[in-house]
Amino acid sequence: MPSLTSAQIDDWAARLAQAAADREPIAPLTDAVSELTIEDAYAIAQRIVERRVQGGARVVGHKIGLTSLAVQQQLGVSEPDFGALLDAMELPDGGAVDAARFIAPRVELELAFHLGERLAGPGVTVSDVRRATAAVQPAFELVDSRIADWRIRLADTVADRASSAAFVVGGERCSLADVDSTAVTVSLRRGGEVVETGISSAVLGDPCAAVAWLANALARLGTTLQPGDVVLSGACTRMVDAHAGDGFIGDFGPLGEIGLAFT
Repeated sequence: MPSLTSAQIDDWAARLAQAAADREPIAPLTDAVSELTIEDAYAIAQRIVERRVQGGARVVGHKIGLTSLAVQQQLGVSEPDFGALLDAMELPDGGAVDAARFIAPRVELELAFHLGERLAGPGVTVSDVRRATAAVQPAFELVDSRIADWRIRLADTVADRASSAAFVVGGERCSLADVDSTAVTVSLRRGGEVVETGISSAVLGDPCAAVAWLANALARLGTTLQPGDVVLSGACTRMVDAHAGDGFIGDFGPLGEIGLAFT
């Protein structure tokens, strides 16, 4: 159970929501509340999502973060986290987005899972994930931090909805039976220059393991993954800063390419 009161959870949720709206980051929550627990942080994130849903947004899936050693080292954390994906967060493949919508955006390449069956933890296994997955597809995740200068501990990014901001799915939509989920090689180009390369095994050894971890983690909050949900399984590469004028192409080999430009 969270140790913060409901009023304190409301207050932090409002501060983070206002930071996103104003593009004005706040100091780390853990600076003000040194004893902030992960349960507190997820309660804050859930309150933000509840307010968005009350305002008309729809939850379409979840993202898993901090699944690769490279990103954990980049941010100085040691375990995965997760956040909700809302319909308003989806951007079109090959489209453009105004960089001024965000504070300090970064992009990363991920494998998106489209679920065909319900996944309810605890006890979900990789085999369960394979059976429940209708298709996989290339994806960009666009992350952003409402915490100043990305100075985050695990509880900070969890409260900030796992630093989620937007996502793109595109390329080829394929059955898992036709893809070795541990061996998808990817490269990220910015303006024609390769700035990151990676492989899907960087995601907890197998992105399917990350999806199983998510289903089991959600069970602690009384939530399940549903048919039709999109799950971003975690970064195959390090995060790359994005600025106005940048154009990115993600190459997933046989699964195709996806694109996103920042204006």
